[in-house]
Amino acid sequence: MKSYLNLRKTWPLHLFLLPSIILLIIFNYIPMVGFMIGFEDFKPWLGVFKSPFVGLKHFKFMFHDPVALQVIWNTLFIALFKIVVGAIVPFSFSLFLNEVRMVIFKRTIQSLVYLPHFINWVILGGILTDMLSTNGLINQFLGWIGLEQISFLQSGNWFRATLITSDVWKEFGFGTIIYLAAMAGINPNMYEAADIDGANNLQKAVHITIPAVIPIAIVIVTLSLGNILNAGFDQVFNLYNPLVYPKGDIIDTYVYRVGLKQGSFSLATAVGFFKSIIGFILIATTYKLASKYANYRIF
Repeated sequence: MKSYLNLRKTWPLHLFLLPSIILLIIFNYIPMVGFMIGFEDFKPWLGVFKSPFVGLKHFKFMFHDPVALQVIWNTLFIALFKIVVGAIVPFSFSLFLNEVRMVIFKRTIQSLVYLPHFINWVILGGILTDMLSTNGLINQFLGWIGLEQISFLQSGNWFRATLITSDVWKEFGFGTIIYLAAMAGINPNMYEAADIDGANNLQKAVHITIPAVIPIAIVIVTLSLGNILNAGFDQVFNLYNPLVYPKGDIIDTYVYRVGLKQGSFSLATAVGFFKSIIGFILIATTYKLASKYANYRIF
């Protein structure tokens, strides 16, 4: 009876959710039937349900194919460095920005570093390609000061560094806002007590600000581990080229190239399915870690 009364009060809210649920079912759950392609020699003219079943053939090939293994390693390497550097930079920057007392200057800087978050990788990829090319602005500047030109988008190691640096530059402003919001919730009486005790700004940051923000940092880093197999398709796809495939190719771009361009639908599905399973395990694990060490819960 109580549930029925609650439903009578909240049915408009459920009605608002209905379009989202329908879209979720159509675009997220129904396409999951396609995972069967990874266990078949898929023939488009036969369809998903009539293509010959081959079991784990494509999964075995994936784990014995040096290209696929290199792609998995590239994804882990790039994504891990993005997570680590992408956590340190906004955390450090927010600490410095929190010490700024000129409100107008602080808000201006905050807006400027947050702005790249809204730039699409299609646009940003074109800008970076022009700036980092052999005749681009960066290499022209290096030539002016007497240094050798750098092949940012043609050398594998430099390409990885470019991916990590540009991703951190684009997103660290968003992380800074999260940390600044956490710092705004710190009790001002703690700082006043520290002033009375004669603490300087560095001591207040070390003993008050950082310990108060650490739980938020743990939650952000822990939950981001669930995306360790997502190294950023949009970014890599708009910046990479065949010269950097050995060091810059990731799972998502490999699946796109093998599945859509080469027509190896079964292998691409097997690789994508493997990524989804590992991602699910990581998300469940990191949620448990966030719940245990930072008291973070969704339900």
